Amino acid sequence: MIQLIDHGVYLVNGKISETGIAGKTHKEAAEKTIAAGILRNHNGGGSLEGVLKLRFDALASHDITYVGIIQTARASGLTEFPVPYVLTNCHNSLCAVGGTINEDDHVFGLSAAVKYGGIFVPPHQAVIHQYMREMMSGCGKMIIGSDSHTRYGALGTMAIGEGGPELVKQLLGRKYEIKKPEVVLVYLKGKPKHGTGPQDVALAIIGKVFKAGFVKNCILEFAGPGVSGLSVDYRNGIDVMTTETACLSSIWTTDEKVREYYRIHGREEAYRKLEPGDGAYYDKAIEVDLSKVEPMIALPFHPANVYTLKDFISDPADILRETQKRAIDVVGEKGSDFPLLAKIKKGRVTADQGVIAGCSGGTFENIVKASRIMKGRSSGTGNYTLNVYPASQPINLALMKNGAAADLVEAGAAFKTAFCGPCFGAGDVPQNNGFSIRHTTRNFPNREGSRPQDGQLSWVALMDAMSIAATSANGGVITSAADVEFDDSTPEYVFDGSSYKARVYNGFGRSDKKADLVFGPNITDWPEIPALSENLLLIAASVITDEVTTTDELIPSGETSSYRSNPLRLAGFALSRKDPGYVAEAKRIKVLDESRPSSVFEGIEGADPATTAVASLVAAKRPGDGSAREQAASCQRVLGGGANIALSYATKRYRSNLINWGMFPFISDDESLFGGGLEKGDRIFVKGIRSALKRGQSDLNAEIYGKEGKKKDVTLHLGDLTESERAVLLEGCLMNYYRSEKS
Repeated sequence: MIQLIDHGVYLVNGKISETGIAGKTHKEAAEKTIAAGILRNHNGGGSLEGVLKLRFDALASHDITYVGIIQTARASGLTEFPVPYVLTNCHNSLCAVGGTINEDDHVFGLSAAVKYGGIFVPPHQAVIHQYMREMMSGCGKMIIGSDSHTRYGALGTMAIGEGGPELVKQLLGRKYEIKKPEVVLVYLKGKPKHGTGPQDVALAIIGKVFKAGFVKNCILEFAGPGVSGLSVDYRNGIDVMTTETACLSSIWTTDEKVREYYRIHGREEAYRKLEPGDGAYYDKAIEVDLSKVEPMIALPFHPANVYTLKDFISDPADILRETQKRAIDVVGEKGSDFPLLAKIKKGRVTADQGVIAGCSGGTFENIVKASRIMKGRSSGTGNYTLNVYPASQPINLALMKNGAAADLVEAGAAFKTAFCGPCFGAGDVPQNNGFSIRHTTRNFPNREGSRPQDGQLSWVALMDAMSIAATSANGGVITSAADVEFDDSTPEYVFDGSSYKARVYNGFGRSDKKADLVFGPNITDWPEIPALSENLLLIAASVITDEVTTTDELIPSGETSSYRSNPLRLAGFALSRKDPGYVAEAKRIKVLDESRPSSVFEGIEGADPATTAVASLVAAKRPGDGSAREQAASCQRVLGGGANIALSYATKRYRSNLINWGMFPFISDDESLFGGGLEKGDRIFVKGIRSALKRGQSDLNAEIYGKEGKKKDVTLHLGDLTESERAVLLEGCLMNYYRSEKS
């Protein structure tokens, strides 16, 4: 089904080859990928050697992130948006927690679009990525978004999801710095079987590559004869899930189907054919035989935890026992109080809820095919519910016109508006011990909004919309779409953008600098962040020994994100579902920095209180998997955080967030630190860190002072830092860096 090729290959005459074209050097062959051409064009047409400095064609944010981004940019000298910047409102449009603060942020967003020349998409119009697909993508373009699922590769657009500070750089006319990523060929062949949807293909790939880190921080380039047999919606459905492989970005070959997509959306000029040059060289390859992919299910607590539905349905007990063990690993012994095995009734697993939503599930084709399965059937009058969220109002309108929406409503489905909430815990939270099946992007721990620390735990599995519909038609009994007869041909789509014309504000190129920003009472400025001192004394406020720590565990999503525009208030939720004592400990350490009593430096040679800052530390094996939200780092920083120590970082974007907020992304080779070698309350002294940073030093000697006078020497690695990243760390954060340039 899927074969991984862990060495360089060439694409010659449309086929994978071990040898390239005679007379062509390795470097010349590597320049023939689609990715290399797009990177070169956005690097000013220059060489792809060294550090690339990229400019993007457009930016995108949603209402969890854009207030903080604009506030940071304002503090750094923003006067006007230099490129199209789309502000969507799809994450907190239904969440009422916090009174007026969600709508206050929306009003702020519109006022910012007027003042700085932005594009404002009101609530319920579109989820961020569907709007960018429909209105902003283009072949050969690059887009950066403050959401990890910023992926438009199937439309010929190389898109990257990053933390907010990287968008701030673009708003201030600066560049995105990165070394040329490795490019991995995803070679598609064959044609999907009946009942196998885009989520199934995506989950199969994720399950194969994620745990091994096979494509971490790489660009995936999709090519091969299998591409032409897929509709554009199908390609988009696979593409958006590439985020869960931990890759950096993606790009696909384009063809007449993509041209037709742009024509339907009134933007045929955005199309051009993209394909690798003959003999293009790739660092690795993934060969996918689409004809052998089965309908899949990803069980808690990661999209990589995949099984075929066939195996799951035939023998669920053993598989669910393994999932139960993961629950105990994730939430402790509380996980044993919620037996998944109770979901097995008469040998079959029964779900409590189905959801088809967001940038992955809410596409036109997914919903039409689900409606074909559900037509004339019923999801039943029991506990099971089915909720459907079209990804945009134009899709919603098309579903109304072709009758698919009516068929679903008649079958008992609840038809809702464009909203990302089911994907991050601000909507459709299942009941306690509920089992939810979803065509959304993630099923991380607590992602759906449950609170294990309060005795509330629910379970989310990812499935394709077609199998969710088959399950719904079977009263919630898990059923594969492959076992149901229905028409799964590609439906015709007619785009009607009248709702956008009626509601979307497009102010790009006509900023009104005299206009006022409208602030709600919850919108506050960033607190002052200190510059780096000569020495740094770190105190471990949290030590996490899980193999991977998600962004959601560092700063929970769901209702807590309503406080996103108030840095100090939001910081009160940091690590609350992973280490409830973290916030109090970080605050205690921050007070120590303010007073710097001699007791905190006791026994540490060279720790002069006048030149030694005291800061809190989070240690985790591999932190930062998942969301691009900068709050995972900024919340630590406003609480007095100074660094993370890890064996590695799960994503580039989390490491970048740490740097942009002035925190050191330390790496240690010493795994014993996470086996008792580093404990909460231990002190880590890094002498002369400011001078070392100025010298360009990347390996720093540090001393760990543990309980009962135990002392241990350790080397902390910073890895490759650009000159500007070093400058940001010296100044204390990105805002300080830009202020220092002006002074």
